Amino acid sequence: MSDTNTPTKDRLIEVTLDGQSIARGNANIEHEREVAIFDLVDGNSFRLVGRDVGPYRLQLSLVDDRLVFEVSDEASQPVVTHHLSMTPLKRLMKDYFIVLDSYYEAVKSAQPSRIQAIDMGRRGLHDEGSRILAERLESKIEVDTDTARRLFTLITALHWKG
Repeated sequence: MSDTNTPTKDRLIEVTLDGQSIARGNANIEHEREVAIFDLVDGNSFRLVGRDVGPYRLQLSLVDDRLVFEVSDEASQPVVTHHLSMTPLKRLMKDYFIVLDSYYEAVKSAQPSRIQAIDMGRRGLHDEGSRILAERLESKIEVDTDTARRLFTLITALHWKG
C-alpha cells in the first residue's frame, strides 16, 4: 500500500472458499485456512493484470483438478475467472502434506529441536509452493510474497484430503 490513509485498489477485501471444494474434518487445516484468510484480507497486494477495478473479492475453488480464481469487484460484480492446472503443484503439495502431518504429530511429544527441524522443512516447501504459484499467476494476477504465501496456504487447505 502506498499510504496508510489511502488504501490501494490493488487488494483483496474478501476471500471465500467454495464449500463443495473443501474437505472438512481436520481441525489443523481448518485453523490454518481461517488464519490465512484473515491474514490475507488484513494485508495483501493483488492486482489483476490489465485491469483497474479493485478492490477485489476472490472465491477459490477446485474444479476438475484445476484451481479456479473467481474475481469480482467491490460490488460483487464478476470481473474475471482464471483456471490454473494443479499439476505443477501436485508433487510439492504431496510432500508438504507429509511434512505437515509429521509436524502435527511431533508437536504432541517430540523434542523442540525435532519440531523446529520439521518446521524448517515445512517452511521451505511452503516457500517453494508460494514461488511456483506467483509464477503461474504472473501474466494474470500480480501478488507480493506474503500474498502468495497466504494463497498457497488456502490452496493446500482446498486440496487437503486427509
